[in-house]
Amino acid sequence: MPPQPPAITAEDHRQRIDCLQRRMAEQNVDAVLLPGGASLRYFTGVGWGISERLLGAMIGREGDPVYVAPAFEEPKVRQLLRVGDAVRVWQEEESPYRLVAQLLSEWRAEKLAFDEATPWAFVAGIRSEAPSIELVDPVGTVAACRAVKSPAEIAIIRWAMGLTLDVHRRVHEMLRPGMTNTEIAAAADRMHREGGADGGNTFSIVAFADQTAYPHGPEGEQTLRDGDTVLVDIGCAVHGYQSDLTRTYVFGEPTERQRQLWAVEHEAQQAAFDAAKPGAPCSDVDEAARAVIAKHGFGPDYKTPGLPHRTGHGLGLECHERPYLVRRNDTPLTPGNIASIEPTLCVYGEMGVRLEDHFLVTESGAEWLTKPSESIDKPFG
Repeated sequence: MPPQPPAITAEDHRQRIDCLQRRMAEQNVDAVLLPGGASLRYFTGVGWGISERLLGAMIGREGDPVYVAPAFEEPKVRQLLRVGDAVRVWQEEESPYRLVAQLLSEWRAEKLAFDEATPWAFVAGIRSEAPSIELVDPVGTVAACRAVKSPAEIAIIRWAMGLTLDVHRRVHEMLRPGMTNTEIAAAADRMHREGGADGGNTFSIVAFADQTAYPHGPEGEQTLRDGDTVLVDIGCAVHGYQSDLTRTYVFGEPTERQRQLWAVEHEAQQAAFDAAKPGAPCSDVDEAARAVIAKHGFGPDYKTPGLPHRTGHGLGLECHERPYLVRRNDTPLTPGNIASIEPTLCVYGEMGVRLEDHFLVTESGAEWLTKPSESIDKPFG
């Protein structure tokens, strides 16, 4: 592994806020509320999860963020600030939404955008305190900024993907008869942490045999046997940015049926990648994979045996974020987008095959962030 790239800097956060404020002006949005979560971290560097208490940042068309927080959290919040230093606090018996309404009034704001992950309780609370405010879709502001990755973000995600691919190889080499899927998942978690991943942010889906047909894995523990199809979907976080890779292969000698299904998945993944170009609608990538699967007699559409879910999803501070590669999503791919291609072929009661790699949209096309599987016999080349 090359040296780990540096983390995102305070200057990066300032540039992101500038991007957001430009988009706010273009979309005629006066203010944006970022509650705890990925968007708050993305724009301000403050790492704080969502809870029932409103803690977040208000961003106007100009100037630094203004943070809203419970009074007892103020000392800790101030330790986390990287951009701006204005914090408005509320006591436990007070309404935090009144603080937001006061800010909107001071800014003479008429239109407010919420981050997509904002809880309904927060939205309802603000509407009750500021009934005249117009709520607008945040996709053209918050989501649009996050969907285009900077060179610093791309470097971190590429490194995280390389780490996860290395863990995949090591998992493949360690497989023995009688191992359990939970044992393998624990080993992948340990390897990620030893390799430099953030603590507490790994995930693992490990499935054998017919349970590989369930996209999000089996219930309970399984034991590995010779001839089993093996699906391993693992990832981690590095400086908060996610990796997410899936490999499917056979423990032992594959049958002709296993080879056939694996080959269909491999062809569908490549067809989707070939359709990923700047300016192409996200739906084109999904349709390319679905057409291959239907050509081989599966599906059509979302029917099983076949592909029952979208072909891919964006990746960044969240494992699943925009852009989503799914039918009827006409959002054009843009240079800087990173997304997965993983058109899972599900044959319930028999097996499933998912090959998942991520691509980066460039000015001239797309490039893989990891080398896809070569064959069912050589899943790692």
